[in-house]
Amino acid sequence: MNQTVIPIHQPDLEDGRDLVAEVRALILSDRELSQAKIGREVGVSGSAVSQWLSGKYEGDSAGLEAKVRRWLRSRTARSALAAKLPEPPTWVETPTARRILNALSYAQLAGDVSVVYGGAGVGKTIALRRCAADHPSVWVATITPAASTLGSCLERIAGAVGIRSPSSRTSRLEGEIIERVQETRGLLVIDEAQHLQLRAIEAIRGLHDAAGIGLAIIGNESVYTRITGGRRAAEFAQLFSRLGKRVHLPRAAQRDIDCIVAA
Repeated sequence: MNQTVIPIHQPDLEDGRDLVAEVRALILSDRELSQAKIGREVGVSGSAVSQWLSGKYEGDSAGLEAKVRRWLRSRTARSALAAKLPEPPTWVETPTARRILNALSYAQLAGDVSVVYGGAGVGKTIALRRCAADHPSVWVATITPAASTLGSCLERIAGAVGIRSPSSRTSRLEGEIIERVQETRGLLVIDEAQHLQLRAIEAIRGLHDAAGIGLAIIGNESVYTRITGGRRAAEFAQLFSRLGKRVHLPRAAQRDIDCIVAA
């Protein structure tokens, strides 16, 4: 009696080989895609991806391949969605953005101090980055809680103005920054300034005075309230007695929203 023999498919072996070939082809077609990047996105080490692609992975191959398949599905879905969406504008000059840019321009041209403060999401950081891209000698130092102290703040500023090997001594570092920026008619922008401690703010004021450059302080509502009211107002009086321009942005304006939607 003849029996029909049904071939048995071996999905682990064949599908695994197809998967390796697909990932290799992606790496060849996308210069920004590396084994290390794939590992980060998949959730494994870059060396594990390298070993798997070369057929030398000794770990849980089935588990790794399942992760790679999920990553490929997600990547395909993102690409399909991106193809349907319109290209977002890189820059929209909203009424609020113009107010911020005017404050920055004033500080640079007059060698004065401007402060821009308000709620999150109104476009402060985007506008100042635009200013730095369009104008020479505009340096943006973004402050985080880790850079709130005098020394770490000066290090952040040194990096912004292009000092690659700053001195470890605070006084010498201050001198290096002044030497780098003086006579440039430049503008030092301190973003997220609400994190700064008092000594750091005083040091920034000193850079402005000694180098003769413009200074823009950007931050949330507390930037202004800390300086103009409350228990510590007197400590900041020396800085803000010379404040040339104030721009308060409590929330996104309807005209800004209209401009962005239209763009």
